[in-house]
Amino acid sequence: MDLVPKPDQVVSAAGNVAHLLLYGGLADLRPMPRTLIDDGMLREVYHYRPAANVRSQGDPVLLVTPLAAPAICFDLRRGCSLVEHFVTGGRPTYLVEYGEVSFRDRNLGLEHWVEEVVPTAVREVSAHAGGRPVHVVGWSLGGIFAMLAAAGSPDLPIASLSVIGSPVDVTKVPLVAPLRPLLNLTEGRGLVTRAYRAAGGAPTPLVRWAFQLSSFQKLVTKPLAIASHLDDTDFLAQLEAVDRFTSRMTAYPGRSFGQLYHRFAKGNALASGTVEIGDQQVSLSAVTAPTLVFAGSTDGIAPVGSVKPVVDLLSGSRDVRFEIVPGGHLGMLTGRAARRTTWAVLDEWIAQWSGADATKVAARKPAKKAASAKKAAPAKKAPAAKKAAPAKKAAPAKKTAAKKAPAKKVASPEAIGANPNRRYGSGGSRALSR
Repeated sequence: MDLVPKPDQVVSAAGNVAHLLLYGGLADLRPMPRTLIDDGMLREVYHYRPAANVRSQGDPVLLVTPLAAPAICFDLRRGCSLVEHFVTGGRPTYLVEYGEVSFRDRNLGLEHWVEEVVPTAVREVSAHAGGRPVHVVGWSLGGIFAMLAAAGSPDLPIASLSVIGSPVDVTKVPLVAPLRPLLNLTEGRGLVTRAYRAAGGAPTPLVRWAFQLSSFQKLVTKPLAIASHLDDTDFLAQLEAVDRFTSRMTAYPGRSFGQLYHRFAKGNALASGTVEIGDQQVSLSAVTAPTLVFAGSTDGIAPVGSVKPVVDLLSGSRDVRFEIVPGGHLGMLTGRAARRTTWAVLDEWIAQWSGADATKVAARKPAKKAASAKKAAPAKKAPAAKKAAPAKKAAPAKKTAAKKAPAKKVASPEAIGANPNRRYGSGGSRALSR
């Protein structure tokens, strides 16, 4: 609101306050309807029901949640739900989540998710979708799980990977970098190690506090932000949805937290591209699926510098694309700006690597030669004006293909989802549209 609010702002603010007092909130928090199709130990795979009057078709999408975060990260609220976006767009949509982690799960390590949960979910989704390859989208630690699963199980039917806010170099994370020298002094026998072993992991309050600390400035200025946006229903609804998300965070299993603490936080093992998972060394260079990597411009948990190094580590991937989008750790995934930025890039990426389009991209050079040969033959047999017309129409198609190719090589700063140097301002980002 302005310092001197306009009459319409006063009316909107009064309406919002009344709605909050009478109904307890402004956000539409109804979850998207879904059906359980597979479950196991800390593994639940859901299929979201197609939207009414929308034909669900194409290769499926599997959303991979991180540990400790609730699955509503992908279905935050109506209007800011990636699930809703995919479903209403006709994309078969699935999600894997882990249920409630408790003290009895303290002996589960990262290998449980990398070798069993995510690979099983991918296979189950592919089978449920009629044998189609799966587009895997992982946020935060879910993105790291997705990459490690793809590297460790090369036979998985993965059409593409999309990794959102997944740090690989923790020395570039402001929250962790200052503490690493102190952590290394204890050589694994310090207070942190004894504490998480005794507790069976990282307890829920600690996980919630760490997430809030990453956006401490927003937390401190939140009352002022609410007061100045009392007339903005969408803003208040988003705050309400984020508060619900934060309140539902869960604990980390003890052994998994220990591996994250020692190998990732202290050892920074993932920055080398190879990490020990279970009884094997998993290298990110073994990922062959095309991979799209997102970093948030104001992300405090996974800043741009901690995410971007993965581009060089994915040396075996058919195509790697890096994008900087507006928002913090959660905002880049499901914030209000994500509807015009992150989601638009995801749509284009998934369409590019789906079905026949993916085949064309993989065999781009041979396709061009074949096209030339076909065009040459009709030219000799069609001297008439009417028959020559189709040949003229074919020319723009050739130019279109030529325009698309540089975009994939990161040549155009305006191309959607193709430029690793492009940055969007967190305040008002450029709308991404065709």
